[in-house]
Amino acid sequence: MSNVPIVQGTVVAQPKQQQAPGGYASAPLDEEGQYGYQQATAIPVNEESSGSTTGLVATERGYRDVVWALLFVGHLIAMLVVIGFGLSNVSLSGGSVYGQILIMVTISAVVALVLSTMTLKFMMDNTQTLVQTALIFSVCSSLAIGIVGFMVGSLFTGIVGIVSFAIGCCYAKIVWPRIPFAASNLHTALTAVRANLGLAVIAYMLAAVAFAWTCVWFLGVGESLEGSNLAIVFVLFLSYYWVHQVLQNTMHVTTAGVIATWWFVPDEASSWWSSALTDSWFRATTYSFGSICLGSLLVATVQALRALEYYSRDNDDLAFLSCIIQCILSCLEAILEEITKFAYVYVGLYGFSFLEAGRNVIQLFQQKGWTVIITDDLADNVMFMMSVAVGLATGLVGMIMGVLDANMFAQLGLHAAGGGFMIGFLTGFLISTVLLSIVGSAVNTVIVCYAEAPNEFERNHPQLSQQMRSSWAQAWPSLFN
Repeated sequence: MSNVPIVQGTVVAQPKQQQAPGGYASAPLDEEGQYGYQQATAIPVNEESSGSTTGLVATERGYRDVVWALLFVGHLIAMLVVIGFGLSNVSLSGGSVYGQILIMVTISAVVALVLSTMTLKFMMDNTQTLVQTALIFSVCSSLAIGIVGFMVGSLFTGIVGIVSFAIGCCYAKIVWPRIPFAASNLHTALTAVRANLGLAVIAYMLAAVAFAWTCVWFLGVGESLEGSNLAIVFVLFLSYYWVHQVLQNTMHVTTAGVIATWWFVPDEASSWWSSALTDSWFRATTYSFGSICLGSLLVATVQALRALEYYSRDNDDLAFLSCIIQCILSCLEAILEEITKFAYVYVGLYGFSFLEAGRNVIQLFQQKGWTVIITDDLADNVMFMMSVAVGLATGLVGMIMGVLDANMFAQLGLHAAGGGFMIGFLTGFLISTVLLSIVGSAVNTVIVCYAEAPNEFERNHPQLSQQMRSSWAQAWPSLFN
């Protein structure tokens, strides 16, 4: 077979024989020498010529899900106007409560940035140990929740915590042999990130935007939460979470494009600031921004509902019902996040719309029989543990500042130590999540690329490929033998 891509039944000339990022087909370069998107979506190509397992090529370069991008921008403008009115009534002098809170958030953010950078380096050197520790941490967390529940007199919380601990112990025993599998994914992802450390610059930039958004949101609408009806409170929470989700997923899509290029064309993505990084960032903030906004809105809606439920919880007689609602929303959030994180890999690789990306990536895993693999979240446990660790550290900083100034939260009706810890933890956790999303996105991209094109990985990165083949076959012998 001739090695040319087939686009809707039409042979397309191939000016340069080189595998395009994404690996579905050897896409021709555009006039600027960049990999251009092909026409249409889910287009069958010849597997023998493209090396693809699914027979897709990327779509033509164009804007996707534009309506959702416009909706996000419109909402953001409206919220900034509302926040502007709120800030006009706030004094940021050193003696005001808001000025003190702003100082606390600033210090917590700086600490979070430093700790997150140190964490990234630590993860590069201790992959398998971290996966083991994260698994133990997740199990012990359930035990801690159960113990605290009994200590505060909440029988239901205590029982749920202990039952979760027992289930977690069984789960840990089952998945313990898979730790080398998760560690190899994490090691490969970190190797790719290390070869493209410019990703950290974008992550820091987005972290700064997340920090600024957290500050203006708290200062501009914090007082509006008190006494407002639930509809207004929900909109405020939705806006807060939507912006953060867009920031995280923009980083996710950018990382997916860079890591995929490193996978297929390492020469194009093996420098501090490569052309692949520039191209991926441009596509994420232009052509694919609407897709990012759509998927982010789905997750943000559930997060806002969870926050609203916590905010309106004031009836002890309905504690059981409230817990059930939280459980349902938590499960729904987890399902949406699981779908969107792999869908965004396809958005970053091929420029699909959000719904097309979700459908195509699900079909990929179903065809490979890897549905069970993508539900294995051992690597995700590591990211969560690191984010919690950073959040606890910054929470401690906030608590110390609150204790030193007991009147800091008096006007807001909050306990000094508790309020300081809450603000510090939230700031540190969110910022570290944005930064560590590089690693999480890289892991997801590695899994998709390994399902799509293991031969290209063997050719371009033989040592890493050998390690992954061995660990994957050990963890999933029925799928790799």
